[in-house]
Amino acid sequence: MSKTLKFVLAANLIALAVLAFVYPHLMLAPGKLIPGHSKLEADCFACHVPLLGATTERCTVCHKPAEIGRVTTLGQPIQQPLTSVAFHQKLMQQDCLACHGDHAGVKRLPGAGHFKHALLRADARQECQACHKSPKDALHQQITGNCSQCHSDEKWVPASFDHNKYFVLDRDHNVQCVTCHLRNDYARYTCYGCHEHTPEKIRREHIEEGIRDFRNCVECHRSADEHDIRMPGRERERERDRKHGRKHDDD
Repeated sequence: MSKTLKFVLAANLIALAVLAFVYPHLMLAPGKLIPGHSKLEADCFACHVPLLGATTERCTVCHKPAEIGRVTTLGQPIQQPLTSVAFHQKLMQQDCLACHGDHAGVKRLPGAGHFKHALLRADARQECQACHKSPKDALHQQITGNCSQCHSDEKWVPASFDHNKYFVLDRDHNVQCVTCHLRNDYARYTCYGCHEHTPEKIRREHIEEGIRDFRNCVECHRSADEHDIRMPGRERERERDRKHGRKHDDD
């Protein structure tokens, strides 16, 4: 390769490098900026560090973490916030680029614009209704909090819980959740929330049938159908009686 050609190539590379630093918005920009940042269209280094790219530190020069979602970068209160609650203050760490990519070009930054609940502190992940409105169906209108007992923060649908697999809410059992699940705890239940089922009455009826282990009602009863009764508890009692040499009533 001749010296002249090498000089021309070197000159072109230098020229391109200079243009990339002087006019980065023309030479390197992947696309138009979002409307909120349109005034920075020609000032790439307001957000980007030369040769390193955009950094969270540059973002927080204008967007103070404690003020995001509450006041504008000019200090004016936000009248119509994009979200119902300011949650940026509850992030585990300030990493703006994990969710935000401000260039609307043909190829956005990987993952940009996709919020992940894992970025929130553990206590904030339990406060679903601080950001999300409760569904309006009859079931969810009775429930406040405890979303994670049925739903994951990765996907709202499908829910991980199907009530019919445990107990069918048919006939007289189609009642308010709090009748069976006290103190909004859906991991536990009681059958004594109804006047029809009192501890003494339930005990008497089961003892008459020779059933002494009746603490876990849904182990045997899965619906209001009195003919559809599974009795694994009684099978265990029979086996226990046989081991101890006791004769069972219906042996």
